[in-house]
Amino acid sequence: VQLQASGGGLVQAGGSLRLSCAASGRTFSRYTVGWFRQAPGREREFVAVISWSGGTTAIADSVKGRFTISRDNTKNTVYLQMNSLKPEDTAAYYCAAGERSRFYYSDYERQPQYDYWGQGTLVTVSS
Repeated sequence: VQLQASGGGLVQAGGSLRLSCAASGRTFSRYTVGWFRQAPGREREFVAVISWSGGTTAIADSVKGRFTISRDNTKNTVYLQMNSLKPEDTAAYYCAAGERSRFYYSDYERQPQYDYWGQGTLVTVSS
């Protein structure tokens, strides 16, 4: 699976962006997909995850109530809708996929579970 993240850009605080993670291959529905982010000088951190069917999601406490994750398996795409953006949301955002038969959903923040990673898309929130 190859992943392509897009949708980043410059936005003012309080604004919104929608990130997309497009996947190649016909077996995209077999993958749990997560979003992570990495701010300058900081470690990469978990943001959100969605199960292979889209029936289960989890959101990091730092963005809960502002970000939502969804997927459209017919389009091989996962979305991250980001509302009420804050300057501290500034980071490179990465999507990642883990094959469902080997993925422990209860441990969704653990990055080695994800087999494939996209290249990242930069989000900059100005104050």
